[in-house]
Amino acid sequence: MRALVYHGPAQTSWDSVPDPVIEEPTDAIVRIDATTVCGSDLHIRRGDFPEVKPGTVLGHEAVGEVVDVGADIHRLRPGDQVIVSSVSACGDCGECRAARYGQCRGGGGWILGNLIGGTQAELVRVPFADHSVTRCPSDLPLDDAVLLAELLPTAYEVGVRNGHVSPGDTLVVVGAGPVGLAAVIVARLYSPRRIVVVDLAGARLETALRVGADAAESPGTMIAELSEGPGADVVIEASGDPDGFVLCTRAVRSGGHIANIGSHGKPATLHLESLWRKNVTISTGQVDTSATLWLLELLRCGRLPVSGLVTHTFGLSRMEDAYELFAHGATTGALKVVLHRE
Repeated sequence: MRALVYHGPAQTSWDSVPDPVIEEPTDAIVRIDATTVCGSDLHIRRGDFPEVKPGTVLGHEAVGEVVDVGADIHRLRPGDQVIVSSVSACGDCGECRAARYGQCRGGGGWILGNLIGGTQAELVRVPFADHSVTRCPSDLPLDDAVLLAELLPTAYEVGVRNGHVSPGDTLVVVGAGPVGLAAVIVARLYSPRRIVVVDLAGARLETALRVGADAAESPGTMIAELSEGPGADVVIEASGDPDGFVLCTRAVRSGGHIANIGSHGKPATLHLESLWRKNVTISTGQVDTSATLWLLELLRCGRLPVSGLVTHTFGLSRMEDAYELFAHGATTGALKVVLHRE
């Protein structure tokens, strides 16, 4: 098969590699129909995750068709269309029993495209498949379905839920990339009084207004007003940039919440000299995808208007082009880039 292979920092190639095979009785082999590029993939290419070894097939989000299953698979059969979760769940450890699949201690967690071969390929081996995929309804478009592999669960679980967004809140989202915009869409379900999006890219600020933000501005006056006034009830850090995290600490009110979504490849400064007496709660997290089924139903009934998040589509063989476009999203206008089986 063909796949995107990591060779070290700033080095990837679309190569021929051996087809994956069933290695454990709880495995499934899935033919990829749609996959996408994530900010974490960019961090890997920059060398921010040294645990990713040269030779690893990248990617951890996909929709596809089951083509083979191990002897201990009971919920799937060949021909099933499935959403491949970005995290794998053994289903038996204490973390999995508490629905904290991202923290699985039985060999799962974020392993696809990280510790084992991933989804930016024609085929992928999915460990613990009974617990790590979700059946995809035939009426759900591929470009919507692939957002359920990680993007929408991350926006909800790590952003909106961890931040305790509530009716009447002022919510600030720092970073108007795909996950920040998804957080705006999901947060609307909780009737905040006002959603403010902060980003440096004018095109992304315009998109933020289209998907439901009440205000969208570059850092500056608005953050100064929040820091000098009562502040925001909830601030979601979705930029993955150290300066973005500092903005969050300036914008939050006393007793407020900062929910960090962004993947930080560099240290971020925590100004405790300013925060220690503000009763601020800071949360971080690896997505669990425990909310996938709930989000799937909301998507099917039209409660999550996500169609504007997918801005570009390619064939699988143009994986390198997709990375280049996505890496410069602030100037290219790319949000979610989806690659389809050719």
